[in-house]
Amino acid sequence: MSPVTGSSSPPVAEGTPRGYVLGPRTAAVLVFGSSAAVLVVEIVALRLLAPYLGLTLETSTMVIGIALTAIAFGSWLGGRIADQVDPRRLIGPSLGVSGAVVALTPAVLRTSAEWAPAVLLLIASLTILVPGALLSSVTPIVTKLRLTSLAETGTVVGRLSGVGTVGAIVGTVLTGFVLIARLPVSGILIGLGTLLVAGSALVEWRTRGGRSAPALALVVTAGGLATMVAPGGCDTETRYHCARVVVDPDRGSGRTLVLDGVRHSYVDIHDPTLLEFAYVRALASVVDAAFPKGEALAAHHLGGGGLTFPRYLAATRPGTRSLVSEIDSGVVRIDRDHLGLRPEGGIDVRVEDGRLGLRRLGADSRDLVVGDAFGGVSVPWHLTTVEALADVRRVLTEDGLYVANLIDHGGMAFARAEVATISGTFEHVAVVGEPSTIGLDPTATPGGGNLVVLASDRPVDLRATQAALDARKTGWKIATADDLTAWVGNARPLTDDHAPVDQLLQPHSPRSTQ
Repeated sequence: MSPVTGSSSPPVAEGTPRGYVLGPRTAAVLVFGSSAAVLVVEIVALRLLAPYLGLTLETSTMVIGIALTAIAFGSWLGGRIADQVDPRRLIGPSLGVSGAVVALTPAVLRTSAEWAPAVLLLIASLTILVPGALLSSVTPIVTKLRLTSLAETGTVVGRLSGVGTVGAIVGTVLTGFVLIARLPVSGILIGLGTLLVAGSALVEWRTRGGRSAPALALVVTAGGLATMVAPGGCDTETRYHCARVVVDPDRGSGRTLVLDGVRHSYVDIHDPTLLEFAYVRALASVVDAAFPKGEALAAHHLGGGGLTFPRYLAATRPGTRSLVSEIDSGVVRIDRDHLGLRPEGGIDVRVEDGRLGLRRLGADSRDLVVGDAFGGVSVPWHLTTVEALADVRRVLTEDGLYVANLIDHGGMAFARAEVATISGTFEHVAVVGEPSTIGLDPTATPGGGNLVVLASDRPVDLRATQAALDARKTGWKIATADDLTAWVGNARPLTDDHAPVDQLLQPHSPRSTQ
């Protein structure tokens, strides 16, 4: 008997489909594109949900968690089905159905937020989970088609895994640095959906004749049309906000800047001394009481918005120089194009992060620092800490003043923690707000809302401040000394190492006004 000799050809992978061979370049394109698309959907979903849930740590964590769940589930299910069904039948439908869902996402989410907010989280989860799982299933399906020999298993799996990771990286960078800066989020998703359906049609044409492509194309078209009429649209989608400018029906020169569904600023383009929001009137009252009437100031503003307060200072204190750190260049464009901002007037707006802007200022260079970057749904935590306030104190003169607008509701945990933080930096601190909000009316249930903190290393004339508040009919009072200590309670100061602002803050409905 002759000895048995080994075969000269490598063993074929069990269950590998015969007839159609997926080339390495085609496989790489499919894995790269589907992996990139998952990350595009994830990042854009954060932008779509921000007007309704806020751009908070919880929102980001939820979206990332759902996306990772989709990737894990899709990878597992795609591999399992590919072992039971001819994988050539799976790639086209996975791309096509995910493309249809992605294209419908903007219209579905915005409609749900307006008409069925109770199910918004469920709908949002499905719009991430379904396309994410379908797209993630492409990698194991393609891997199955490429595994024509067991001898190259490691090479094929490793190569496609690497290609998928690179695709995810490119999708992340492209979306964050290019797409969102240049396109509306609805346009990004409709465009991505179109590409996915086109890819599905191409794959179906090569493998099955492309029977489902027309129906999926109709779905994408419907998604685009629905997005045009869906509620919750924006005049402008900036890098950070869904923005609208609303003309005051009772005052032709009045404009309200709405960011992510919240009335952020009110500007009278002909009368900068007209202050509509109570918290802005409170800011003006504090500053007017702290400095001689008409005295020019050197001011720095953390957050710009509609630039209501810098305009007020320019109008009432000629010669005042206001430097504004506004992170959103789109908001600055709105100020110039729709809210009457002019190059003259002593207002210098820089597109920069507020904390970084503070670091660039010289010591003892500002009479006034105004903190107005705090929202009712999300807060830039890095502007709230002991370290950030140390920079504020550094740039203020010896008699300088820090005033900040805060927003909180319910137990006011964030506001109390921030006041505790400010109290550890400045010698004299007071809080201005509705009596029920700042603990001066124990019989009333705290409703929350805006409050203003004033801080300095020199005493501030609180009687003059209260008189100014009363003259502007704010109805606000001042908490200081023992009243303020009792209100702050055992709240802990915030630091760069521990600032759980998103957990402390109790957001209110985005429809609430200032």
